[in-house]
Amino acid sequence: MVGMRDVAKKAGVSLSTVSLVVNGTGYVSDDMRARVTEAMQSLNYIPNELARNLYRDRTNTIGVIVPTIRHPFFATFTAALQREFSARGLRTMLCSTADSDTGESEYIDMLQRHMMDGIVMAAHTAHPTDYWTSIGRPVVAFDRYLGTGIPSVGSDHEQGGRMLAELLIRTGARHVVMIGGPRSQFHDLAVGGADTVGAGVRDTTFPTVRYYLTLERELKAAGVRYDYVEAGEVGDFEGYAVAAHHVFDWFGGAGDGRGEDAVDAIVSSDLGASYAVQEAIRCGVRIPDDVQIVAYDGTYLAGTAGVRLTAVRQDFEGLAAAVAARMTGLIAGGAGGAAGAVGAGDADRDAAGSTGAGASAGSADGSSGAAGAGTADLLPLTLRIGDSTR
Repeated sequence: MVGMRDVAKKAGVSLSTVSLVVNGTGYVSDDMRARVTEAMQSLNYIPNELARNLYRDRTNTIGVIVPTIRHPFFATFTAALQREFSARGLRTMLCSTADSDTGESEYIDMLQRHMMDGIVMAAHTAHPTDYWTSIGRPVVAFDRYLGTGIPSVGSDHEQGGRMLAELLIRTGARHVVMIGGPRSQFHDLAVGGADTVGAGVRDTTFPTVRYYLTLERELKAAGVRYDYVEAGEVGDFEGYAVAAHHVFDWFGGAGDGRGEDAVDAIVSSDLGASYAVQEAIRCGVRIPDDVQIVAYDGTYLAGTAGVRLTAVRQDFEGLAAAVAARMTGLIAGGAGGAAGAVGAGDADRDAAGSTGAGASAGSADGSSGAAGAGTADLLPLTLRIGDSTR
């Protein structure tokens, strides 16, 4: 097997010169570089990537931890993220906590032992917030708050909640039912407790609950009745099917004599909204005349539910690009690859929808709506009108 010593002998240079050329470090004259390159080609020398990465303290591998790859949201996101990392010369190692016995602990151990360059954390974690900052290696949170100092990337879910509210109020909804995960997730850090949205709220690791809380606040202000029906955890597909069934059992539909108590609008993830379509058809409830159904996420599932769903769409390509920029910035020793934090006034403007892809929002202490993240990139959402709303 041809090695660096053979290349050095062939080129008539020192072993250290060959090492500098192979690893792309240090200064080598153009003449020396050309001689080494010619010798490598002549000998058909293939550099040992593992050895080169060890020399650089790099593996070019990023761990991505999600709850489950079965869910359409995480399947869509990880596909976009893998493409983005690949374009940057990085490999992706995927961990699905619901589908793995070891979960996140194995990946954290690999990160600490320098077997990967960084981790994107997109799953719920039982670790305290100071655990993540103590790792001392690149970690980027996606749609999660892991603690002060851990950069976070996600959609502007408060903007998403306002989009939903404006649509439903404008189309005359009288009774809105939301289907989502356990309500306990809304305040899982147990440092607040009030269903409020805005400055100073730092009691959840789940920024996505902001769209529910914002929607509830806006509906209440408009005098529109709303209810929340809990489904299971994100990977509990059956839980969402059961919850959609209960919505019509408990609240009924138009024409069953319940009057204004009847549900006439349902909001859920693409998965929950798709199950709601099935239940409406089963009950003979007309979409959108009797009940409007709005999906939140805008994955492929929103177009295959039997009715083309109106959806608040997350920018998966933009989210993946923002996560990759943060990660490569951390690996390079920078601030995570995004612009510095802006003030609360700017965050309010951004939440209204003017934030560009990869823009940064939130004050340094996370008080302006980034779910408490020290540095948060919030990307705007868009509304796609389908056939499930009036």
